[in-house]
Amino acid sequence: MSYYLNSENHLDPGPIYVRENGQLHMVSLALDNVRSSLQKPRPFRLFSKGFSVELCMNREDDTAQKEKTDHFIFTYTREGNLRYSAKSLFNLVLGFISDNVDHVDSLIGFPEQIAEKLFSAAEARQKFTEPGAGLRALQKFTEAYGSLVLCSLCLRNRYLVISEKLEEIKSFRELTCLDLSCCKLGDDHELLEHLTNEALSSVTQLHLKDNCLSDAGVRKMTAPVRVMKRGLENLTLLDLSCNPEITDAGIGYLFSFRKLNCLDISGTGLKDVKAVKHKLQTHIGLVHSKVPLKEFDHSNCKTEGWADQIVRQWERKTVKSVKTPMAAEPRKAAQYFYSSRFLTEASLRCPLEDTYMHSSGKLQFYREKTADSHGPPLKHEAGSTQEANKSKKRAFEESEKEQSSSSQASKQKCVCLTVQDWDLLNSY
Repeated sequence: MSYYLNSENHLDPGPIYVRENGQLHMVSLALDNVRSSLQKPRPFRLFSKGFSVELCMNREDDTAQKEKTDHFIFTYTREGNLRYSAKSLFNLVLGFISDNVDHVDSLIGFPEQIAEKLFSAAEARQKFTEPGAGLRALQKFTEAYGSLVLCSLCLRNRYLVISEKLEEIKSFRELTCLDLSCCKLGDDHELLEHLTNEALSSVTQLHLKDNCLSDAGVRKMTAPVRVMKRGLENLTLLDLSCNPEITDAGIGYLFSFRKLNCLDISGTGLKDVKAVKHKLQTHIGLVHSKVPLKEFDHSNCKTEGWADQIVRQWERKTVKSVKTPMAAEPRKAAQYFYSSRFLTEASLRCPLEDTYMHSSGKLQFYREKTADSHGPPLKHEAGSTQEANKSKKRAFEESEKEQSSSSQASKQKCVCLTVQDWDLLNSY
């Protein structure tokens, strides 16, 4: 026992009791050597000295830092001191939903004001650029809000964006203006087939300049309108310029667009231009314009809606994916470095645009507006109006004669469907 009390490595067991003559007595530890050894007992350690505990809040990874700072707004005072304030519960919930918006069942009936803020929050987190989840998140908004997400889409010369984000572009609903100029899509592109669906029946302005279209592509595009009276039936503006494979037969398919007010067929492969002008005037009421129309200068066509910044993000991402050749010639590398702005502007320019820009053979047509006669016309105006009415009557009589002579043939053309039209009808 003395050895145990005098040992240096012992632990304090507490008071010691001894049974003597049937009674318990506590042993007195008043001895000097025992007191000296027990006055300063060593503390009992649960862990060794080298053991340390790392808190989760002190981790340096991105998730911990985001969880640590996402709930606060950091600002600086005038004295330069850092000041932080807690975010509101609305902003915290908005951020959480925007991170998981692709898992939301539906946004139909959700208030538009809050939905716009939710869309902006998801856009700031680049949620729509994520593969898979971005498409699902975008579809939640487009099916609920339609034209508010995007009402006008300009993809001029952005064929890379079309190829990379085709499913996202097809998810946009209730578009009114669509510019696909200089994209080299061809007759059998999936996006052109999507244009004929009822989902894009709201499109009123369509630009298909320089897209390698032919008569077969125009026939496919107009088949739903001609056969089933659906598709692009509300089209008021159509640009088919710089498509040399479109001939006189392809222009005949456009007569089904009864609401068409502006048409551009410059740079097409027409053989009898005079006959095409006469047919467009008699069938649709479009008159050839002697001056270029401002509707086809592409200045008013732009991307409008909540998703306008998303389209720019797609464009930046596709441009970064296309790497410039590292082993280029020094002269070309210097030209690319010092004239990057010129090259970007040149990339947005159609190759066939300069050919027909200043040419006198522009074939642009418009619908004449009916003049409102609120008062009696003047003398010189009366003579001009009478001559104009006579010329219109003559043209109308001539057209009636032509129609009466070939009434049966025209009926057969309108009623009878070709085998190709029936194949298109069965495909829809």
